Amino acid sequence: MRILAIADEESKFLWDFFDKSKFKGIDLIISCGDLDPSYLSFLTTLTSIPVLYVHGNHDEKYDRTPPEGCICIDDRIYVYRGVRIMGLGGSMEYSGGKYQFTEAQMRRRFTKLWVQIMMHNGFDILVTHAPAYGLNDGKNLPHRGFQLFLTLMKRYKPKYFLHGHVHLSYGRKYKRYDKYKETKVINAYERCVFDYEDESEE
Repeated sequence: MRILAIADEESKFLWDFFDKSKFKGIDLIISCGDLDPSYLSFLTTLTSIPVLYVHGNHDEKYDRTPPEGCICIDDRIYVYRGVRIMGLGGSMEYSGGKYQFTEAQMRRRFTKLWVQIMMHNGFDILVTHAPAYGLNDGKNLPHRGFQLFLTLMKRYKPKYFLHGHVHLSYGRKYKRYDKYKETKVINAYERCVFDYEDESEE
């Protein structure tokens, strides 16, 4: 399955210079937050590809104008073609925004997902807005990652961890690809395409 991951900055390549052929072979689009809701609506409408999303720290506008035709996966596990995808959007709390959380608050959100995790026997892709603590995150509080995400990768061993929030334009220390234990980590800033391979089908 080929997945287009997006976050933080609308891609002119996809939006301003739209061409449906650019999406050939893409099965699923996942937004890691902080994107214009009309951008997400545009992508799913023009391509007929499902768009899943979590909220970024700047996405309070989604409450007034949610992305039409898209599926919010915050605080749930969504299964697409057998792939279990869990969403935990938002960033570290720094100014009291709706989609900002302390470490304790993020852990409580995860606790409420326990029944779903048990029912689905884990998850394959973890989708967040913020990165994990110490893994491609920033030193300042607004861009600091969550320690919980490290715990989730250790315990459940998802194949992929997708996040946004730290722009690659911030500097060379922020990487597109990384790895933690058995999990491949992808910074979805702007756009990134990857192939999810299910060993059970091989």
